[in-house]
Amino acid sequence: MKDIQNLPDTRRINIRKVGVRGLRYPVIVLDREHRAQQTVATVGMYVNLPHHFKGTHMSRFVEILNRFHERFTLSAYQRILEEMKVRLNASAAHLEMAFPYFFTPARQGALQPLRYDCRLLGTLETSLDLTLTVDLPMPGLAGGALACVSVRMRRLFWIEELIEIVEGALAEAEALSVEEAASAIGQALADTDTVTRYQVLVKQQADGYSSLAVCAWPDSPDLPETAAGFPFSSGPLAAPNF
Repeated sequence: MKDIQNLPDTRRINIRKVGVRGLRYPVIVLDREHRAQQTVATVGMYVNLPHHFKGTHMSRFVEILNRFHERFTLSAYQRILEEMKVRLNASAAHLEMAFPYFFTPARQGALQPLRYDCRLLGTLETSLDLTLTVDLPMPGLAGGALACVSVRMRRLFWIEELIEIVEGALAEAEALSVEEAASAIGQALADTDTVTRYQVLVKQQADGYSSLAVCAWPDSPDLPETAAGFPFSSGPLAAPNF
């Protein structure tokens, strides 16, 4: 049979991302206290498609993932992306994971591990780019408030470390507005030497509507202006708008 995917395409239209998503897969996440934590992630895998290819073999994404069965750790991220680039003949590869993470924060009243929803987005073109996003409930704000914090990492950044930075920024304050909470978290992240970029979205539900505030560094002039367009609103694998 003809390999349709590798036949020339005369239309000269590049496809930015092609791949698979929604794969449920067991992964091992680094845990600062217990060294490792087993969890189940929802995985998305994509590559760019140059204009001279008609398509790609979707089954190869799953084959690559299966090669790391029971060895799928965050440290394997770059190796997976490298194999995606080579096997699919792509100049850029993207790997997303959305997973629950359990941690007992130091704040008063937290006697057992709490669940934090996390997302990790890795992109490999010429170098590895990793962005970590964590959703944190905010007991200091009424009405089911949530902070969605994304950081682009300069080095290994423990999930627990990000949680502690955010909760530490809010520990001394009471009855914060969403603007004050976003500013406090942003200042705390700016004071670290671990991140090269951050984005903070604080949302609060009250009386049938949501109030929100966003801050980012470096400031992104192309941030969407409507709530529906915010990078955290399009599903569990949404990436920050860096």
